Amino acid sequence: VQLQASGGGSVQPGESLRLSCVASGFTLDYYAVGWFRQAPGKEREGASCISSVGGSTTYADSMKGRLTLSRDSAKNTVYLQMNSLKPEDTAVYFCGIMSGSCSGTWEMYDFWGRGTLVTVSS
Repeated sequence: VQLQASGGGSVQPGESLRLSCVASGFTLDYYAVGWFRQAPGKEREGASCISSVGGSTTYADSMKGRLTLSRDSAKNTVYLQMNSLKPEDTAVYFCGIMSGSCSGTWEMYDFWGRGTLVTVSS
């Protein structure tokens, strides 16, 4: 059983990245998938989540309008499209899973993958 986040990198302000959360050993569709981020010296904070039933999505106010979350069931993957990136978006981004609906509290998630680093700098 494995969950792997990827797609991070170094970009300039205003550019875009698409992060992937790939599951192996289980079906990702059965779980809510949340993306959280943690900047150096800061608490982990929620960025976005997609529920297991209905596929409803939530976004952090600080990133609303710049994020799009989607599922690809055939690839057992959830994607986080991030546009108009800002320096304050610099962080390690993690994906985690939980049963049922989304939660904005990272402690509610049952399983996490390794994070992927996003650096936004001019």
